[in-house]
Amino acid sequence: MDVRTCKGCRKIFNYVSGPLLCPACKQALEEKFQLVKKYIEDHGTATLPQIAEDCEVDVQQIRQWLREERLELAAGSAPVLECESCGIPIRSGRFCDKCRTSMANNMQSLINKSKPTQPTLYKKDTGAKMRFRQD
Repeated sequence: MDVRTCKGCRKIFNYVSGPLLCPACKQALEEKFQLVKKYIEDHGTATLPQIAEDCEVDVQQIRQWLREERLELAAGSAPVLECESCGIPIRSGRFCDKCRTSMANNMQSLINKSKPTQPTLYKKDTGAKMRFRQD
């Protein structure tokens, strides 16, 4: 049994996995997430500080949800994140579509390069047969 202290309420709880939050704090955080998600759907062009203020959620928490791709800003809103590879503004995630595609292609080429060729265990049938000597 793994007992930890909750980062939200400082109570001791039985830790299983995920963030160091007790079940009550996890539930409260999930309710905040749903509130922010609904707010973004209703107010598509709202700015990040405005969303944080109206929903009473920390800006960093909203940024984390955006990075995790749990949230995505509306098409008309100003991007608040930058691609970690090339630095262009993005609305959700860690990388832009171009960098994501490039990384996927690079990974695929590495996988294809690293596949070892299968050694031939048996020679192809040359028509030769086993012969038995008759005495």
